Amino acid sequence: MLVLGLNTYHGDAAACLVKAGRIVAAAEEERFRRVKHWVGFPSLAVCYCLSEGGVTLGDLDRIAVNSNPRANLRRKLRFAVRQRPTLALVLDRINNRLRRTSVSEELERTLPGQTCRASIHRIEHHIAHLASAFYASPFTDAMLVSVDGFGDFASAAWGYGDARGIHVESRVLFPHSLGIFYQAMTQFLGFPNYGDEYKVMGLASFGKPRYLREMEEILRLGRDGGFTLNLAYFRHHREKISYQWSGGAPGVGALYSSALAGLLGPPRSPDEALTQRHRDLASSVQAWYEEVFFNLLSDAARRFPRVNLGLSGGCAMNSVANGKIKRRMGFKAVYIPAAAGDAGGALGAALQVAWTSGCRGREGQMDHAYWGPAFSDGEIGDLLGARRMQLQGRGLHVELVAAEEDLCRETARAIAAGLVVGWFQGRMEWGPRALGNRSIVCDPRRGDIKDLLNAKIKRRESFRPFAPSVLREAVGEWFEEDVDVPFMSEVFSIREDKRALIPAVTHVDGSGRVQTVHRQTNPLYYRLIECFRDITGIPMVLNTSFNENEPIVCLPQEALDCFLRTDMDCLVLGRWRVSRRGLQGPACGVADGA
Repeated sequence: MLVLGLNTYHGDAAACLVKAGRIVAAAEEERFRRVKHWVGFPSLAVCYCLSEGGVTLGDLDRIAVNSNPRANLRRKLRFAVRQRPTLALVLDRINNRLRRTSVSEELERTLPGQTCRASIHRIEHHIAHLASAFYASPFTDAMLVSVDGFGDFASAAWGYGDARGIHVESRVLFPHSLGIFYQAMTQFLGFPNYGDEYKVMGLASFGKPRYLREMEEILRLGRDGGFTLNLAYFRHHREKISYQWSGGAPGVGALYSSALAGLLGPPRSPDEALTQRHRDLASSVQAWYEEVFFNLLSDAARRFPRVNLGLSGGCAMNSVANGKIKRRMGFKAVYIPAAAGDAGGALGAALQVAWTSGCRGREGQMDHAYWGPAFSDGEIGDLLGARRMQLQGRGLHVELVAAEEDLCRETARAIAAGLVVGWFQGRMEWGPRALGNRSIVCDPRRGDIKDLLNAKIKRRESFRPFAPSVLREAVGEWFEEDVDVPFMSEVFSIREDKRALIPAVTHVDGSGRVQTVHRQTNPLYYRLIECFRDITGIPMVLNTSFNENEPIVCLPQEALDCFLRTDMDCLVLGRWRVSRRGLQGPACGVADGA
């Protein structure tokens, strides 16, 4: 059975292909469109997934979409009667839903000449999230939690999964939302772009939670693990919030009301310098988020006691809170999918449909994130050959390294020598993190590397930390938690005696967002880090996404273009290596005249 999963007409549009319950391909549309968090129909991601699977539109048996307009319908109608939202708001939401119903037509427009015969299955938004955290996990029994902004009139759902499937026991419904609280406060702190919440999470470490009383006034703990917003401070329940959802970068209008300034003081404008007040507000937002989040987890654990936890939804991207779950809650294991946010709903919807259609095995388990396009050394060589004159004109040296062992050893020497290396290998990662196939890698021992990276390439806020990729076997020696985190979804404290050794990946509070690297799932990246360890004694490298204020690169030409317009030192594309003039020699392993 072939199932195409879609997250469509929403931020982080994405597609995936599942065959007999087994993942074949998955990718976000932003990687092909080169627009962050691209919204609309994921036509290019669909084309990639079908091509990777060697199938056509007519071969599909099921199409799974991670939204269901009929979900929670009675509660929607009850809310509309009680709250009497503006006519413009009602008409806007109806119009949006009408534009989201023609999936078959969109697919046939995307693939002219092909006919869509598959049945369309609408999966409730949070069921799709929970499915991505259960059917892709190694668990046969787990507590399941999904928390985000909104989807199908709900902002959270929790229950459990077992041999019979997924059982949702509780929900938090519109207009109350932990995700909306965090997003509104992100806007208030002067970070207006869709997906900017991670900036508040990074900024929080530089402040103190001095505004907890005010946070409790904005977002209140509820009964049975729930929570409620003080709606006096929000607009989304009664006004039309401007939202760009079709064919471009998503944009969300201000979610908070003018009353919030009366409680917290004036909002920060995006170009305003950060003050200690802003840092303290960020710290308070994060601290209160965790209080509410763990209240939900505690209630769920009391009602559905399980040794394992599957966590998904946009709020599952809060890696600081995630890193505290196992220690505070006592779970044996926690699984957070590679794409925990809305893109991952495409996979969850597909796995849910596969499960209900009879694929009841555990074939859908995802222990790595490498489900995107890959490119051969021949294809990369053709690209470099076609641009040979441009590269020579820049004084760049190009070489094909015969053996992967030599490639890893020489690249590790370059990193240890302080060079900034673009590392482009194998299949592109699924989810928002670069995990060793579309990465920029550096020496974590260098205290100046953050400033160097921001000057050379990233040009991002100085308070945002960089992350380490760590050999799995070394995690317990370097971090206070010995936990497997293949998708870089949790932050742990670095052991105090190790922090001075790896200042480039040690945040101001002594923590680091960990990616554990396994030999069996990414042998080349694992070997690169091993070689770096052999040279330096440090079993990790600094890993940041291969991009420059854009989506992570997908194609070799995008990696090459990023290299050319930045001050990156070396570029490794498969077994091909490109380095700048003056850097050839042992550090980069490039011979003169290459």
